[in-house]
Amino acid sequence: MRLKANLILFAVAIIWGTGFITQGVAARYQLAYLFNGLSFILAAIILIPFIPRGRKKQPGAWKWMLVAGLILFVATALQQVGIFYTKIANAGFLTSLYIIFTPFLLWLGFHEKPHWMDILAVLGAGLGAFFLSTAGSFKIQPGDGLELIGAVFWGLHFVILGKFASKYEPVSFAAGHFLVTGLLNLLMGLVFEDLGQLLLLPVVGAIAYRAILSIGLGYTLQVWGQHHTPPTDAALILGMESIFAVIAAWIILDQTLLPIQLVGCGIIMISVLFSQLKGKPHVIPA
Repeated sequence: MRLKANLILFAVAIIWGTGFITQGVAARYQLAYLFNGLSFILAAIILIPFIPRGRKKQPGAWKWMLVAGLILFVATALQQVGIFYTKIANAGFLTSLYIIFTPFLLWLGFHEKPHWMDILAVLGAGLGAFFLSTAGSFKIQPGDGLELIGAVFWGLHFVILGKFASKYEPVSFAAGHFLVTGLLNLLMGLVFEDLGQLLLLPVVGAIAYRAILSIGLGYTLQVWGQHHTPPTDAALILGMESIFAVIAAWIILDQTLLPIQLVGCGIIMISVLFSQLKGKPHVIPA
């Protein structure tokens, strides 16, 4: 079961990494909230038929769906708006820093002290992020700043799934907190964005891909995978999405990085791997 879960999480990393392309398409039309909103709502609707029937009520499930959905709303909004002002590769690698932030979030929220290796990993990742964002200058791009803040919320989402979502049926939990995320994004989009942009064919295709694969399939498999594999394995495997994001951006969007930015990506990846060498997992399901 653990091997199966790890292979499924690896597939999720590929789906998420290539899914950054759809976010790049939406960003070209200055769509963030409407794009996120419709993608998550559609994903929730798609999952409804797959929710097991006749199961006992799960006390507290909706409370944690609301919490997870709110956190995911902030994470997705920061990530998508950040892509307006940065490259897909930057967004992918900076988002992967959630793995390194996770032990410090556990420290703040659950008094689980971080390992000394976590501290070194954060320092290394900070250096890599600086190289990636500044490209040799001393100016951090605005979009990269949003991605860094978003990575904290991705880490918090990972913690919530590891600590609480494993108590509940995974498909219903996924659909429930997708719906919360989608509705919050949609409300923001109706206020700040142009509904007419949703009629453009590239945007329709991007929403369909993200809803069906990146969200509907990917996040649901993440919930299931984290239920059946140690959190350390899950964090390490899912963190590989950044590599697939860079490859997809290079092949499809012809986005390239300067040598110093590639060095930054390498340092981030090494830091992420280093943070996973400990014996103690980051997130221990409650």
